[in-house]
Amino acid sequence: MTDSPAGSTPVAGSVTVPADEAPFDPGVGWRKSRSVALRPEPFGALVYHFGNRKLSFLKSMPLVAVVKALEEHPDVPSTLAACDVPASQHRAYVTALATLARSQMIERRPEESA
Repeated sequence: MTDSPAGSTPVAGSVTVPADEAPFDPGVGWRKSRSVALRPEPFGALVYHFGNRKLSFLKSMPLVAVVKALEEHPDVPSTLAACDVPASQHRAYVTALATLARSQMIERRPEESA
């Protein structure tokens, strides 16, 4: 997420999940956390969580677009497709989103009642 030069693909890697934490599920709906603000920057965006006071850097403009678009799509693969992320880069984006979820920058959307 923060190792990529501006405008490049997030770097794929493993995300360690504590035993008491559910793993990131790209098959469900996500959104930018309500307590989070994105501040556009030339390299991408600063992400600040007002609740836990964490600060992150998104060093990829396409990743910023994906984070903003999460709420408009039913799941992560749909969001990546809508943002024209090449399939070969999906794993790297899922890894970046999992990291954002662990730091509470994005959150699962509540289930919609039928």
